[in-house]
Amino acid sequence: MKNLSIKKLYYSISEVSKITNVEQYVLRYWETEFEQLKPQKNRAGNRVYTNKDIQLIMHIKGLLRDRKYTIEGARKILEDYSSENVLQQNEIQAVEEENNLTYTEPKKEKPSIRKDLEEIKSILELLVSKL
Repeated sequence: MKNLSIKKLYYSISEVSKITNVEQYVLRYWETEFEQLKPQKNRAGNRVYTNKDIQLIMHIKGLLRDRKYTIEGARKILEDYSSENVLQQNEIQAVEEENNLTYTEPKKEKPSIRKDLEEIKSILELLVSKL
């Protein structure tokens, strides 16, 4: 999270987008997917986020983008906690293990571009021969 030199009570969606490095449309979408993320609205109807909202957004971002959870998987983890709690790593792991949600990095195979090109070439040759 970027360093906030001036702490404020409320932040606009554009400020939160810059702080968290998450696009505004994504923040609005996450509101529909995660019931814990419900920013207040001011008189003009604009969203106003608190520091707790920003912490929750950073946690959701970490689950979805860094730890590669699906929205459903991230939602299961967040359902066990209120948005007021600061989630600790060991608590998250306990919930993951309880719900059998541990993430393992898939094996990365070395790309074989030459093999792929040869396969594409043979497919093209087959298509041309059928014309």
